[in-house]
Parts: sequence; C-alpha cells; structure tokens
Amino acid sequence: MPKIASDAAAGADPVAAARPRLQVALDFNALSRARRAAEEAVAGGADLLEVGTPLLKSEGLDAVRELRAAFPAVPIVADTKTMDAGRAEMEMAAKAGASCATVLGVASPSTLRECVEAGRNYGIAVLVDLVGTPDPVAVARLAQELGAAGVGVHCPIDEQMLGRDPFETLRQVRAAVTVTVSVAGGINSETAAIAAAAGADVVIVGGAITKSPDAGAATRAIIAALSEGRARPTTEFRRYGPEQLREALARVSTPNISDAMHRGGALAGLLPVVTGKHMVGRAVTVRTYPGDWAKPVEAIDAAQPGDVLVIDAGGRAPAVWGELATESCLQRKLAGVVIDGAIRDVDAIRALGFPAFARVQCPNAWEPKGFGEIGAPVIVGGVRVAPGDWIVGDDSGVVAVPAERAVEVANRALDVLEMENRVRGEIRAGRTLAEVIELYRWEKAH
Repeated sequence: MPKIASDAAAGADPVAAARPRLQVALDFNALSRARRAAEEAVAGGADLLEVGTPLLKSEGLDAVRELRAAFPAVPIVADTKTMDAGRAEMEMAAKAGASCATVLGVASPSTLRECVEAGRNYGIAVLVDLVGTPDPVAVARLAQELGAAGVGVHCPIDEQMLGRDPFETLRQVRAAVTVTVSVAGGINSETAAIAAAAGADVVIVGGAITKSPDAGAATRAIIAALSEGRARPTTEFRRYGPEQLREALARVSTPNISDAMHRGGALAGLLPVVTGKHMVGRAVTVRTYPGDWAKPVEAIDAAQPGDVLVIDAGGRAPAVWGELATESCLQRKLAGVVIDGAIRDVDAIRALGFPAFARVQCPNAWEPKGFGEIGAPVIVGGVRVAPGDWIVGDDSGVVAVPAERAVEVANRALDVLEMENRVRGEIRAGRTLAEVIELYRWEKAH
C-alpha cells in the first residue's frame, strides 16, 4: 500500500478503513487560522491534513513543522506543487515533517523522476498533481511507472467557478492506474460520495470544511457521506451552473459580488428607495431624457417576469418614474427598477414594497415625448450595462454582472460569503477582524 494510504489508515477502525480517506486542505494565508481549522477538523475525524499552496507560500515549511508538532499522529501533506528542483524540494518537505508532497504533472519527466527518487531516499510519499496536464491519463501512467505513490485529479479553483467538475477525468485516471488516486475540486457533503464512487482513494476537501463556522461538524458530515456512500444534502459550499444563476445571486449581497469582481461592478450613486429588499434579475435597458417617461413605461411591456429595468435618464431631475409605473411592474411581475435619474411618488412606492433604486428623488416629471430607445447598452452609475446582464440590488446599492461572466462571478461571490462566515465566527469567539486576518502583517508595503 502506498505510504500516503497506509499512514492515513494507521489506527483506523475496520469500518472506516473501507471508505476513502478524507484530506482537509488548509488553504489559508495565516498559520494561526489554519491551526484552528486543523484542530476542529482533526477533532471531527479528518484522516490527513494538507498544508495548502497558499499557506506554504505565506508561511513556508514552518507551517508543516507546526502542524507536525501539533498533530504527530496525522499524516501531513505539503502541497508544494513542485515544478523544478524536485530533489531539493522533496528533501526540505520531508525534513520539515511532511508525510507527502506534490509535484506538478506538467513538470519535465526528469523532475518527476527526481521527486520520486528523493521521496524514496527521504521517506516521503510523492503525489503527482495532474492539474493543467493536456493528457492526464498519460501522465498518471507515467507517474505510476516512475514509482510515485499516487496521482491527484484536481479541478482548479478558477475552473470550479465556471461550474466545471473533475469527476469524468477521475474515472478515466482511475481506470488507467492502480496507485492511490486523490481528487479535489469544490467537494462537499453532496459530492464526496460521487467522488468516491468515481474511484477516489483520497477525497480532498477545502472550503466545505475550512470555511464552515464549525469545521468539526462539517468534517463529520463529509465522513458520514463517504462511509454511507450517499450524498448528505447541504445548502452551503456548492457550485452553481447557468440554470441556477438567479438562486445563486439571491444568496449573496452586493458587497460579496463587488469583492468577487475585484471591487468592481458597483453602480455609483444609485441607492435604494425601498430598503430591506434584495433584487435579482436580468437587465432590460432603457435610454431616455430627464423627465421623459415614455420609453421607461414602454419597457415595462417589453420586459419578462423577473427582469430588472435599467434606465439611463441623464442622472438628474425631472422624474421618469413614479407610482403608476411601479404598479404596472407589479402586474408584470418584474423584479425591480434601476434609474440613473429621478424618481417620484416615493412614499407610494415604499408602501408597494417594490425594489427601486435611483440617483435623485423629486416631485416633478415632464411630458412623454418618446425620445430614447429600449434594448441598447447604457451607461448607468458609470458602468456599462448591456441587455441580459445580471443586476443585483440591496441596501448597499446596485451591482451589474456581465452576462458572459455571471456563472463565474456568482460562484466567486458565494466563495466570498463563505469565507466571511468563517471569519465572523472567529470574531464572535472573542477576536477582532484585524487579529483574525492578521491585517497589519498583510498591509501593502510602502
């Protein structure tokens, strides 16, 4: 049995030994936070701990040393993702206390060989990570021929955000080799059993455990799923595809989305008229002139249920929207309206509870002249919005998500929310935000 598997199984009960091992990836940038998550995960029954690549880059091999000292009976995987200098990196990882280290399958065959030989010399299992390899099956076979302890099928985070999964590749690799096969890729309690059924010997879970406010409970749920061979339903740590975009965006705030877009997407100066609402829908765009409410009203009839009207009205008064237009939207079951211009009848719109966002409030409108157009890209709040883009609004304001990036942004926003949930739990346990994220350490150097 390869070392990574035998170490993990040491001391395990016979029933648990029948299930794949659970490896918890500690993808933090602060060792203090990784240590707390590791304590919870080990208490929950985790079989292996992984010093994730972000943690290694942040803290170096001291992260391996500290976790080895803290958990002497638990195998420690150093996710070095070695690309060159294989002998030196395997030696350093082994001497720091790692049970296993990784080398990228896209490295040269000589580097793969050096890593495996160094592993034999220094008593460390070597796992070949297949991420990014053009032919993962061929590289997996080469890894087995060279004597690697195992291979890893890895769906990169950036690809997970696009709604892709790794399990078809996993099945192909499993059929091609007999060494230990591990799998990572947005796995949670719903998908862990699928990964096991596809042939994984080791299931690697990161965020579904380490971003949970209770990492121990999350670990136990995934172990139960692996032991039972069936999904454990969860509403957390999921990846959404195009068909679930509205559901995904309804779960996150506009700040979550802006963070996911590298602090972008916000429609500057557009604030809620009705507070306490969360608006999600696809944009129906309108261009008009201040006070001319003809095209905005016509757009109501052009829109479909669940759409959001996005109106470029010059950013100033007179109003192009009021109570009667809002009543019409309710009849059409529209999701909301965003006006880079003026709105009136604010008291009535608040009483109706319809999500409306505007730059200006005023009492007067103008005549319906019919200038402008419907269905052309507009600039609203300084952001270009095209028809079909996703619009999300809440008490913080409005963000626009380009349609072609919507799946990725929604999943990244959920990732932001999940990370915040973990940080919130650590703050409530008695620490401050600056302490939890080690803010002073990570301030940009001047």
